[in-house]
Amino acid sequence: MATFMDVHHGMTGITAEDLAAAHQADLAIEKEENVSFKQAWADPDSGTVYCLSEAPSMEAVQRVHERAGHRADEIHPVPLSV
Repeated sequence: MATFMDVHHGMTGITAEDLAAAHQADLAIEKEENVSFKQAWADPDSGTVYCLSEAPSMEAVQRVHERAGHRADEIHPVPLSV
């Protein structure tokens, strides 16, 4: 499994409740794509949301997000971490 950081733009004004609901929508279907979403962060002022996941591919991450109703604008592999 690889690690990915994805980015969503245009979510200005997102609340903690909105973020939790979006994350829960991903968690509800992630197993169908063999994805494991680890954490999500948001900046309500810029409307940027970040999600960290482990998945077999970027495409699997995107499929979960699309089905959950919030397609990622960017998905980046994260090959190194400490």
